Amino acid sequence: MLKNILAISGKPGLFKLVSRGTNMLIVESLIDGKRIPTYSRDKIVSLAEVSMYTTGEDVSLSEVLNALGKKYNFKAVEMDAKKADNEELRAFFAEVLPTFDRDRVYPSDIRKLIAWYNLLIQAGFTDFTLQEDEEGKEAVAEKSQESKAKSQQPKANVKTSKSAAGTVKTGVGTKRG
Repeated sequence: MLKNILAISGKPGLFKLVSRGTNMLIVESLIDGKRIPTYSRDKIVSLAEVSMYTTGEDVSLSEVLNALGKKYNFKAVEMDAKKADNEELRAFFAEVLPTFDRDRVYPSDIRKLIAWYNLLIQAGFTDFTLQEDEEGKEAVAEKSQESKAKSQQPKANVKTSKSAAGTVKTGVGTKRG
């Protein structure tokens, strides 16, 4: 689910991936439902790729959103993140993710997390797991079967000779008996 939800630098809110075009993506705003094109010059990040710093290993955003959802029964957070001071935000986030790194997770990150969570809940998303879609799994299975079939095929014995231009194929080698 989070794989198709995007954050675009310079544009407010989150966007759902609708379609892919040549050198662009068509996205739909979760705020107002408007569709817009985005190009390669835009900095686009999938929420599936975002993680939070902790004192141990980094935690994916999906785990943080699930923890936040469980704490608030998948309802919007009523805290006004814009007016809250830094210590309130850190105390709030410590309840959700106690091992977060207090030096590398800034209050602005926590504000953004709350805003994203509320936006996703308002848009009707409550499943924050990082599951591959069935098409992706089928494509991976197909590719692995193709690679197995190719590896089982006998390979041609090709002789090569090195020249100043690099490796050049000179022909198929044959054994003479």
